[in-house]
Parts: sequence; C-alpha cells; structure tokens
Amino acid sequence: MTEEDHAAAIAALNDACRAEPGAGWMLTVGVRTLPEAKLAEALAAVTDFSDFSEDNNPHGERDFGAFEVGGARLFWKIDYYDLDLCMASPDPADPAVTKRVLTLMLAEEY
Repeated sequence: MTEEDHAAAIAALNDACRAEPGAGWMLTVGVRTLPEAKLAEALAAVTDFSDFSEDNNPHGERDFGAFEVGGARLFWKIDYYDLDLCMASPDPADPAVTKRVLTLMLAEEY
C-alpha cells in the first residue's frame, strides 16, 4: 500500500468515526457543560465538518478540525489506539487492530 493509499484508508475510517456521535467520542468537561442547543450544534458541526486544508490536514488523514459555535471555538481530534486503548495503534488504517477516539474540546481546554 502506498503512503497515499494508507492516508486515504485512514481518512475514510476517520470520516466514518466522525459521522456517528456516541461510542468512541469523548466530550471534555467544557463541552459537556455547554447549553443543550449549543452542544447539539457542536456535535452536528463535527459530523458535517468538511473544511480540510493543508493547515489542519497536512497528512491527508482528516483527523482534526476547528470551528465556532455560539462564539465558542472548538477543536475535535481523532487519535488511534490499540484494541485495549493502552498504546498507539500498530496500523491506523486497519480497523481490526485500531480503536479510534474522537475528542471534542473547547479551544481553551487544549
């Protein structure tokens, strides 16, 4: 698999992770304390995110995004772990050995 194919496989898995809020998503304290309407807007902004550029997607994996909701700046980031969530995944392009964790945070929590 070429480096580009590897990045494309990771990007597709990341897109799938972003599409389904819930399992594999971690919300920081700041995000969990947003008013319900803003929280719903933030979750939708992650699932709908498509504003990838060289600045936020230098490796082509679509694993990071930033946006604003109601005047608050938020970041989301996908990290790749082994199946026990103890170490980094040996191959983020292989879902058989990788668990993805998407963290949604307020920018000031970074």
